[in-house]
Amino acid sequence: MCEILHKFLMGLREFIKEYFLSFWDYETPKVMVVKNTTLGVIYRSVQFLVITYFIWYVFINEKAYQESETRPESSVYTLMKGTAVRGDDILDTVEYVRPSEGGDVISAILRREVTYDQRQGTCAEHCKVTNANCTTDTDCVKGEVDFDGHGIRTGICVQYLNHTFKTCEIQTWCPIEEYAAVREPALEAAINFTVFIRNSIHFPRFKVLRGNIKDAPSKRDMQKYLNKCHYNEEKEPYCPNFRLGYIAEQASQNFNELCKTGGVIGVFINWKCNLDLDPSHCKPTYSFRRLDLRKDQANSGYYYRFAKYYSKDGVESRMLIKAYGIRLDVIVHGHAGKFSPIPTIIGTVTAMTSVGICTIICDWIMLTFIDKNEVYSDRKFDEIIKEPAVPTPTELSYINSFGSNHSDLSEGVPL
Repeated sequence: MCEILHKFLMGLREFIKEYFLSFWDYETPKVMVVKNTTLGVIYRSVQFLVITYFIWYVFINEKAYQESETRPESSVYTLMKGTAVRGDDILDTVEYVRPSEGGDVISAILRREVTYDQRQGTCAEHCKVTNANCTTDTDCVKGEVDFDGHGIRTGICVQYLNHTFKTCEIQTWCPIEEYAAVREPALEAAINFTVFIRNSIHFPRFKVLRGNIKDAPSKRDMQKYLNKCHYNEEKEPYCPNFRLGYIAEQASQNFNELCKTGGVIGVFINWKCNLDLDPSHCKPTYSFRRLDLRKDQANSGYYYRFAKYYSKDGVESRMLIKAYGIRLDVIVHGHAGKFSPIPTIIGTVTAMTSVGICTIICDWIMLTFIDKNEVYSDRKFDEIIKEPAVPTPTELSYINSFGSNHSDLSEGVPL
């Protein structure tokens, strides 16, 4: 037992000694020229791909030589304009826009379902509510509240409208919306309504402030321009007026379908600014996309309810309105870049270092697939314990077939 422990300790001692001594060894690359066309083609091809990637993608496309800012300060103001006719009524922005002057969210009512003259009282619960159907008063628990229902149960079973079956009586605003609402025709004229979107963006790192409205010599000229223009990506990129029909079209939506179910559309304002150029080249681009889930029919679309209260015959009454509309969410993204020496140096050093990958790949190919007789590996890895008596070149050596320090691996090596 003691002998085994002694051998183990001696072996551990030798291992630690060799590791400690090898730690102080110096390693330097050895340059070996291998005249192999296949390997040379692979080497230059990988070099070309790496250099092309850094020049075209990293420096030209991604502009790695620039200092960038991606969290700008932004302000959005929206205003909807337009007039519509419904029957004998003239509708303006107060009637169909919520809010009339908004921030980054604004909506327009496209269709309404109105329940007129609701009053506080008792009436039959809707038949589609769970456990609303009954035959006697004992089926209705007084004071019970069904969260899918419309009010508090009185404990009485009453006839459901003009039908033969009965439902539990509830105390609520009567008549109930589900069987008393009147559907109004869609506001198809809203397709020509315009949305004014004013956006200002500030890049504090570069102290650059830009807006999406074209500059004008005077305030009067500016107002005149804004009253006539409509946004066009090529002709009017600085006009902030957008037709609702244009927004729906760009979002690949049918406006008539939006009138039926409503919908939420995102208006994306993208600022990508190269501040190495004049700031006037920093222009916004717009994109539009439907945001609500259309596959889930139960939750798709956009609608909300509100009421208008009034007194009728001395009794408080209300008109309940379920409004289907189009909601616009304005979302701003910004990215600005300007030349800086630090990212330029980092990108250049990274590119130069990455070129070294070519040597690693080709060494692996040479030693794994080409060096079947271990000729290359014997010449590539040398261990020098003492300095040679005769000085030999250290920077570059050619290995030939005559046994000297210069040799050519293209001859006499069976591959």
